[in-house]
Amino acid sequence: MKPELSVVGIDLAKSVFHLVGMDERGTIILRKRLARGEVMPFMAKLPRVLVGMEACGGAHYWARQLREQGHEVKLMAPQYVKPHIPPNLVVERCRRTLIAS
Repeated sequence: MKPELSVVGIDLAKSVFHLVGMDERGTIILRKRLARGEVMPFMAKLPRVLVGMEACGGAHYWARQLREQGHEVKLMAPQYVKPHIPPNLVVERCRRTLIAS
């Protein structure tokens, strides 16, 4: 049985975005590197999921666009998002933050 995607974390940048998708158990089932213009078409193909991203100026634009597609979007305060930490800790922190909010 194929695991079902339930949470997607998006790391926003100027031109290249990184997406990490997890199932309901927190197991990573998707890793994707997309250019700015590829994000919305890719997300439109996914089932409706919870999307988490760091709150910044551009995040509010992306949140509105994703909500129009039917996704639930949670913005996280920058102090809860740390760069360059091991992937398993990123997944756990993201999962805890999204569940708590």
